[in-house]
Amino acid sequence: MLFVEYPKCTTCKKAKKWLEDGGFQFQDRHIKEENPTYEELKAWYEKSGLPIKRFFNTSGLLYKELGLKDKLPDMTEDEMLKLLATDGMLVKRPVLVGEDFVLTGFKEAEWSEKLK
Repeated sequence: MLFVEYPKCTTCKKAKKWLEDGGFQFQDRHIKEENPTYEELKAWYEKSGLPIKRFFNTSGLLYKELGLKDKLPDMTEDEMLKLLATDGMLVKRPVLVGEDFVLTGFKEAEWSEKLK
């Protein structure tokens, strides 16, 4: 599995500890240093079955600075994916990518269900 995180994020720390305590094997990736590409985001979005809005870090400073709450409704999925690929801080984290699933944000019950 691929665990995409921002190390200073408390939710990411909690999720990482949960994975480690559960004995799960994963590859760790710093979202700011290695931003997900458009191709990765498109593949994750399609695999996840989630609405594209779930991939945005809506509580992030950059999201607010760019006024995305008002801009997203007028954007196409492709434009949103291209925007997400410009800066890892726009992406909701952590992101956990498995063979047949993608999870955004950390909800223990949801993660347990997918991984157990």
